[in-house]
Amino acid sequence: MATIVKPSPVPQPATPSRPPNRTRPVLLLVFGALLGLLGLTLAGAAAAAGWAVVQQRGGGFVTTPTHRYAVSTYALTTTDLKVLVNDGLPSAARPDAARVMVRATSADPAKPVFVGIGPRADVAAYLSDVAHSELADVTIAPFRAFRATYRAIPGSRAPELPGRQTFWAVSTEGTGTQQAETTLQSGNWVVVVMNADATPQVAADLTAGVRSSLLGPIATGLIAGTIVLLGAGVALLVWGASGLGRPMTSTGNRTPAVPASGTGLAMAQRPYPVELTGELTEPLSRWLWLVKWVLAIPHYFVLAFLWVAFLVTTIVAGFAILFTGRYPRSLFAFNVGVVRWSWRVSFYSYSGLGTDQYPPFSLAHTDYPADFDVEYPERLSHGLVLVKSWLLAIPHLIIVGLLTAPWYWVANGAPTDNYERTAGISLLGLLVLVAGLALLFTGRYPRPLFNLVMGINRWVYRVTAYVALMRDEYPPFRLDQGATEPGSTRDGSDSVRSGSDGPSAVEAPSASGPTAP
Repeated sequence: MATIVKPSPVPQPATPSRPPNRTRPVLLLVFGALLGLLGLTLAGAAAAAGWAVVQQRGGGFVTTPTHRYAVSTYALTTTDLKVLVNDGLPSAARPDAARVMVRATSADPAKPVFVGIGPRADVAAYLSDVAHSELADVTIAPFRAFRATYRAIPGSRAPELPGRQTFWAVSTEGTGTQQAETTLQSGNWVVVVMNADATPQVAADLTAGVRSSLLGPIATGLIAGTIVLLGAGVALLVWGASGLGRPMTSTGNRTPAVPASGTGLAMAQRPYPVELTGELTEPLSRWLWLVKWVLAIPHYFVLAFLWVAFLVTTIVAGFAILFTGRYPRSLFAFNVGVVRWSWRVSFYSYSGLGTDQYPPFSLAHTDYPADFDVEYPERLSHGLVLVKSWLLAIPHLIIVGLLTAPWYWVANGAPTDNYERTAGISLLGLLVLVAGLALLFTGRYPRPLFNLVMGINRWVYRVTAYVALMRDEYPPFRLDQGATEPGSTRDGSDSVRSGSDGPSAVEAPSASGPTAP
């Protein structure tokens, strides 16, 4: 019997998997961020309009703060106020579409004060050849002293009594507080404040105000626009972030998912599940650090959009954790990627200066000498999500603020005087500056200084992960210095966590201060 031998099938080459198309998620992210920022802008405008509507209740006005204005001349005037009222406004809105008022109280209670609003041409004729002062500029800002600047206009004659003039659109005079108000009308107008007896040395406490019947509909429209834009922006941001994070979940993070055990105040006995690494790559350029702020601008531009998305997706993840106890994995991968991208740029630039290798434009793991990772938690506490970011993290936020926030100093005395706040530098920024100067003059980055800089950054990023709801384990009060995490080894592309805290863990309260591993 003949034996039929079937030829073995020729193995077909595996079809290479196509990389995921990330154009659509990126576009969704960009448009979502733009809509969200526009919605936040409208929200600010809606809040301001709503506050103005509340101020107008009961016939009130939205007013400026009251301040003392004093000149040695016969009159204090404003520059001409050009007003154009659209004659096409609905007749129901035009009669009281807007009202303006000026309120004055004489500095001398026994001396009558005059306040009037009149046409520019008539006021100019009335004060012709009369010494008066024109209000040129006013500085009203929080934490700064009030300042009024005047432009003196010379003259040789005394004016007639202002109350006897007939050209005023509205005027009032007397002792105590006087208020002149009128509807807004087209024309060039000037506000005049004088002593009622037309004598020099005018001093009065002044405030101006406005009210409008259109503010209510404007506030309503702004609120509606805010809801639409923010809703659309959040939806697009979450959609885009999920699309960018989903490919990174196919292989998972470098470290396996583990349950987030313990309470929010319990310290992890094993290495903290947030890993930040940075390998000092030498030799480093002596001068490149001087221009890295320019070279990193493209990254700053992209990160601005990514951090808008990060904020939104963190809020969405917070609600998911509250109701399900799980952090949506695609959003988790995206948010870890955003922090990873930020750390690479920071390590390259002015939070580390640890490498001259340009950071990749990527959320995923690469062979870059700086990396960031967080173990994905299978379960998170339903209740801790409500208090982690703003209450439990306060001690760490204070420490992080002391380490990374710029310090300022005040010139020219107390806040009641004219003073200026001079920009300072943070402790981390100072250490990196010292490292840059060392590079400039010696060509070397002092290793103990690098270890300390890494320890500060590691503290900051652990707190960032905790505040961003990624883990329930409370961050340790520890300055873990060095390129890698304590108890970890790193061989190019992988990290292995093992053992307990190693000798590079430096307790913050130690009196001897941080030491290099």
